[in-house]
Parts: sequence; structure tokens; C-alpha cells
Amino acid sequence: MSKRNTQQRRHGILSLLNELGEASVELLARRFETSEVTIRKDLTAMENHGLLLRRRGGAIPLPRELVVEESPSEVKRAIGRAAAALIPDHHRIVIDYGRTTAAMIPELECKRGLVVMTNSLHVANALRELENEPTLLMTGGTWDPHFEAFQGRVAEQVLRDYDFDRAFIGADGIDLERGTCTFNEQIGLSRVMADVAREVVVLAESSKVGRRIPNLELPWERVDTLVTDAGLDDSAQQQLELLGVQVLRAETSGAT
Repeated sequence: MSKRNTQQRRHGILSLLNELGEASVELLARRFETSEVTIRKDLTAMENHGLLLRRRGGAIPLPRELVVEESPSEVKRAIGRAAAALIPDHHRIVIDYGRTTAAMIPELECKRGLVVMTNSLHVANALRELENEPTLLMTGGTWDPHFEAFQGRVAEQVLRDYDFDRAFIGADGIDLERGTCTFNEQIGLSRVMADVAREVVVLAESSKVGRRIPNLELPWERVDTLVTDAGLDDSAQQQLELLGVQVLRAETSGAT
């Protein structure tokens, strides 16, 4: 099936979820005349992109309190600019997969002498478009089509052969008590990125604070800086700073 048909089906799934409030895999497979395996892949990919929440045997729409009212692309661009401002020339960095981490890449155009490793083809392709031509390294490993990134032991071993000034890692959820959380059950690679970097920078929208996701990715003692947006409230920032995390709140007003 073409990517266009896949996108149309996923738009239809979202519309149906908003109409019904919830839907089972079985119902969705019948409605869209496809297999339950395909529907499960759809739901996983859509959850990874923050479009819905999985429930046993099906899915529900994203709760209203988790929906970002401001344009997500504007927020991500602001976070990307703030994160990129931390990077001087000739820095060695590693960038994890994710839409928010990818928003950094256009902001690296003016940096010189960068060495960048990533497990994301999207990030790698964006880096190749930069005129300053940073040195690009790929982790390799096992390709995960759900996250469009390389994972697994091979990728982890490759990372351990390097050292970096900073690691830039995204998050699907921010637990103010535990740390950063993710829908991805393969959390080993992000932890290795943190191990091989002198400083760990997490990029996440303020709307992700309070998302209760089972998979703890990085406890706060392994995070140096959180780059988020101005929507983070003061009490949350104070709580994180008490845990030793520097918090940068990117302003989006006036962004284009």
C-alpha cells in the first residue's frame, strides 16, 4: 500500500476516534478493510507522533489537556533554536531521533567544524542539506520502521566507541519525579547516548509534562539541561532545578 493510502487511513482513524471516543483494533480493521497487524502498526506510529493514546485492544483520542494549542511546529522551532544556541563551533554532538530534535538541524547552518552522530535517517538527511557540511556519523544497527531510526545492540556498541560534548535527546513524556519517558520500549540507545556525552540535553514541549508513560528513559540525575517552551509553569521549573536540572524556556512569540 502506498504512503498516500497509509496517510489517508490514519486520518480516517483519527476522525473515527474523535467521533466515537475510542475504537478497538478489530473495529478499525473492519472499517478500513485491512489487517489487524496493519492497524496496530498505524496506532503505534500515531501514538509515537503524539496523535492518540493506545489502550488495550485499541486506542482513544489524545486527551484535551495534552493537545498543544499553539502551533506545534512553531514550538518545536523555538526549542530547536534554543538547543542549537548551546552548541559552539567544532563541537562533537549526538542527536537522537524525533521531530523536536530534528528541529535543531536548520539552526546548525552557521556552526563550523561540527561532528554529528545520529540514529535517525531524517536527521541525517537534514544534516546533508546544510551548506557548512558537518561531519556526519551514523550509528547503524537494526532499522525500526515505527520510529524511523536505528536501534539495538549494534547501534549501542558503535556509540560506545565515541565520546561527545553533548547529547540531544527527545522525550514523549516528562515525569517531574522520575525523569523523561518514552513510548519506545527500546530505551537502551538513548541511555548509551547519555553515557558517552559530557552533557545531556533533553528537548521536550511543556505539554508533555505530566504524561504518564511506563517506559522511563532517563532519570533526572542523568539530565543536565531541559530545553522546553514558555508554557512550562514556574513550579515545575523550580522542581526540576531542585533536582539539579538547568531549565531553558524558549519563547515562541514573534516566531515565524
